Amino acid sequence: MPPVAGQQPSLDEQIAIYQREYRDLDPQVEKVVNALSRLDRRMNVAYGRQLVTLGLGHAEWEVLKELVMAGSPYQLWPGTIAKRLGLTPAAMTHRIDRMLAQGLVTRERDPENRVRVIIGITDEGREKWLQVMRKASVFEEELLQDLTRSERALLGELLTRLLRRVEDAQPDAGGRLTDLD
Repeated sequence: MPPVAGQQPSLDEQIAIYQREYRDLDPQVEKVVNALSRLDRRMNVAYGRQLVTLGLGHAEWEVLKELVMAGSPYQLWPGTIAKRLGLTPAAMTHRIDRMLAQGLVTRERDPENRVRVIIGITDEGREKWLQVMRKASVFEEELLQDLTRSERALLGELLTRLLRRVEDAQPDAGGRLTDLD
């Protein structure tokens, strides 16, 4: 039976369509890859909705995350952030300007090199980061609620192995090639 107009076919329906059109398809591989792709899209939508409720966009979240990951004193050069996120310097400047206006970050001269600036996280920016983490933790717990601790551990290990394979094969694909803001 064909899928309802306007609705995405179920995963099994999609694989059956693919098999009809391409007989050499391995349905197990296709199920794993397509399930991961669909899960990624839906999780990104859910995270995006959470960010909006906190007055943040994905772009701001990425910068806050990088600053927190840098550790105390939660500062990085804009070029470092841009490289990690796959952004151009101009796109990074635009993003930082927006975040400065929102009170999420600071921009100060680097005392060791007065030509450079350092971006730091404000108390408000750190609180926004914590709010996002709290909301995400609840969502993620609900997502994995049907898995036992050992199943979660196994799934984490299997996905990490897949991620390593992709990262080894595509080492340049960590950031965006163009800014989507």
